[in-house]
Amino acid sequence: MSYLDATQDLYKEAALSPDVGLCCTTNPIWQFPGLSIPKIMQEMNYGCGSTVSAQDLVNDPKVLYVGVGGGMELLQFSYFSRQKSGVIGVDSVDEMLEASRKNFKIAEEENDWFKSEYVDLVKGDALNLPVPDESIDVAAQNCLFNIFKMDDLKKAVAEMYRVLKPHGRLVMSDPTCEQPMNDELRNDDRLRALCLSGSIPIKDYVKVLTDAGFGTIEIRGRRAYRVLTPNHYPTDELVYIESIEIAAIKDPMPEDGPCMFTGKTAIYYGEEEYFDDGLGHVLLQNQPLAVCDKTAAALAKASDEIFVSESTWHYNGGGCC
Repeated sequence: MSYLDATQDLYKEAALSPDVGLCCTTNPIWQFPGLSIPKIMQEMNYGCGSTVSAQDLVNDPKVLYVGVGGGMELLQFSYFSRQKSGVIGVDSVDEMLEASRKNFKIAEEENDWFKSEYVDLVKGDALNLPVPDESIDVAAQNCLFNIFKMDDLKKAVAEMYRVLKPHGRLVMSDPTCEQPMNDELRNDDRLRALCLSGSIPIKDYVKVLTDAGFGTIEIRGRRAYRVLTPNHYPTDELVYIESIEIAAIKDPMPEDGPCMFTGKTAIYYGEEEYFDDGLGHVLLQNQPLAVCDKTAAALAKASDEIFVSESTWHYNGGGCC
């Protein structure tokens, strides 16, 4: 049995018998006026963070969500795309697709604005998406891609890039881990399916995204997720796993490489009213400006009167690059 087969079996079980403890996050579930999320959807929230952000969901976007879970995020996306087939949910597990269909009927009863026809549920594979090229405004996945081994991760990200329109965005939440893991952890198919032993460092994750062609990367959140400890797992040391929320935008790749926002800020404190580096970055005196990492490094070298903060690993737009 391959690790993908083990994943299929695990989520078949989770569809037939909801497992509240399968995945959990310290993030609150997004709430919007007039939106009621059925209890069963909350119980089947098999994510490690949130991918739904109102800033991404303007002008009735066409949304793709891979790995449907109990349908909660599909319902939330539909809140912003109230049109027939406005949201596409793709999953390879028949039982999960059927569970979502049933849950949408409950959602219709609890939300007078929602119709099941807003969501198309499609049997499919993240490695070969049944979606046309450049047809999607926002693509999303929550706690799925970390399960993939590296070659499959590259395929899944390339598929997301393929289906996105120019300047479209891939929004994700996934576990990451900066520590090395031993082979026993890495090769345990069930631990990988449980979104634990497939976690990789953020820089490696980002490299997969930029190698696929995404020109802008935003790290929107970084939070504690799990610990693997010697008394419960095959490891001699405690392994700390974090959950990140990230957006990869299908912008053209800049000549000097991708723009990666990790929450750095630049502040000019010289005697002039502003500092202009001649490259499109203007800093008003003592006014913080969010900047990408490469711009932060360039500004720090350009003047000894510019303060550059460390990465906060939380970025919510604004600034310049």
